[in-house]
Amino acid sequence: MAEKEACCNCARKKKRNEKEYKDLMNRLNRIEGQVRGVKNMLENDAYCPDILVQVSAITAALNSFNKVLLSNHIESCVVEDLKNGKEGTIEELVGTLQKLMK
Repeated sequence: MAEKEACCNCARKKKRNEKEYKDLMNRLNRIEGQVRGVKNMLENDAYCPDILVQVSAITAALNSFNKVLLSNHIESCVVEDLKNGKEGTIEELVGTLQKLMK
C-alpha cells in the first residue's frame, strides 16, 4: 500500500494497516457505485421517491463510513497523541466532531 498525498494539504498523515485500508476502500467503492446508480436513475427519468430512497441509502452509507473512520482515528491517532503528551489532539477531535454534527 503506497502512501498517498493528503487531500487537505496538511502535514499530518496516517499510515493505515492493510485491513483498515481495504475496508474503507470497499465502503467507498460501494458508495461510488450507489451514486452512479442514482445518476443512472436520473438519466432514465426514475420516479422522484425512488431516487430519494437511494440517496437516503447513500447518506446512511457515508455516515457509516464516517463512524468507522472516526473510531479508527480515536483508537489509533488520538490514543497515540495522548500517550505522547500532545494535548492539542483533544481540541482537534472536538473540532472535528463539531464539523460532523452540523
